[in-house]
Amino acid sequence: MTLKKFFKYFIYSILLAFIILLINAYARGYFFNFQEEAINFGINFMFTVVLTAVNQWWFNFISKYYDWETHTVGRLIFGALGSIILTMIALFVCYIIVVLGFYQKSLEFFWANQSAEYYWLGLIITVIVSLIYHAVYFYRLSLNKKVKEQKVIARSATAQFDALKSQLDPHFLFNSLNVLVSLIEENPKAATKFTTSLSKVYRYVLEQRNKELVTINEELQFARTYVNLLKTRFENSIEVIIPNEASNPDAQVVPLSLQLLLENAVKHNVVSDTKPLLIEIFEDGDMLAIKNNLQPKQVVKRSSGVGLNNIASRYALLSNRKMSIDKQDDNFRVNIPIITEKETIMNTVENTSVEDIKLIKAKSRVADIKGLYDNAFRSAAILIFLCAVNYFTSDFPWIIFPTVGMSIGLIYNYANVYDYKIPLGKEWENRKIEQLMNDKNF
Repeated sequence: MTLKKFFKYFIYSILLAFIILLINAYARGYFFNFQEEAINFGINFMFTVVLTAVNQWWFNFISKYYDWETHTVGRLIFGALGSIILTMIALFVCYIIVVLGFYQKSLEFFWANQSAEYYWLGLIITVIVSLIYHAVYFYRLSLNKKVKEQKVIARSATAQFDALKSQLDPHFLFNSLNVLVSLIEENPKAATKFTTSLSKVYRYVLEQRNKELVTINEELQFARTYVNLLKTRFENSIEVIIPNEASNPDAQVVPLSLQLLLENAVKHNVVSDTKPLLIEIFEDGDMLAIKNNLQPKQVVKRSSGVGLNNIASRYALLSNRKMSIDKQDDNFRVNIPIITEKETIMNTVENTSVEDIKLIKAKSRVADIKGLYDNAFRSAAILIFLCAVNYFTSDFPWIIFPTVGMSIGLIYNYANVYDYKIPLGKEWENRKIEQLMNDKNF
């Protein structure tokens, strides 16, 4: 446990011990003298420390096997049952320590003076604290989820912008137009064919720029069209080996990745009659490999790696698997993952239009409203149960305390969902989201 957490639990235990002291005094109708109340406070403090430690350990333990997102019901049932059982055991042990150790009474005295009210009070306080703990936990989870959604939108927009910027390379267009001008004078038929291929390349770029994935066969077909342009420009100085089709017709890759890698190979290597460039595209297990012989240009400026980073960032939005680079003395190889099914880490946004952002916000708002209704029904069910327990076990109306606590929580939840100005409301949430999105270490 970190020092910060220890200090937090210490403060919580002091507050709970003081609250228990006030409840006991209210139930009696008077306070004892200062010395007796100080002793009672110390005993209450011991109880709260033990109960806090036991329940915190249980929550951490059960979370390893039942997380809230995928095992919500199981986490709620086993978490509640385990917390109740451990609380009862911890209360029993604490009472034995106090009676036998502190007050030096006999075991017979301990059994003769057992009262269900002692255990009910400890259990009720534990339930209330647990509800507050989980309310705070769910609020933080909701906030983190919204931050991730906004971050996905930002990352997707950045990746797609970089992809479009890289794929519509002005140098490629400039070189292609120069080739076209020379072909118009020398070979009009070849110029027509070249123009058709160039239009297909840019049409494919525009069609695929907002897609997350395309089939390998689509990419291979596009690569052939792109290679035709390169061969028109470099003639026999470049050779590209491309398979006819993928082994799995449903296999997918990030769109325009082959074009970026082919362009990258041409951009950074010497392509001439004396040093022809050989590029090979092939499948290697669950990866699609693009390999070329290495004959780097003698340039002072080093590569920025924008093209490779662009592919890597788009894969990071879709899958846990990563692109890999293998550079040898005589060849350079890039392996990109083949995705047979959508391996999304989170709900990725296909494009970043206003309608998509509205859809995400609408889903988030509906989830918040549904959460409010769920909290209201859950709170009502718990209060009915506690009210019945109070009626049959005690004349003291302790049900007032959880009722007030839950009511405050529901009012706060309602105000937060419907955008009423409250401390740490929507405005604070939006500022916090913006702050975290701008945090490079987040």
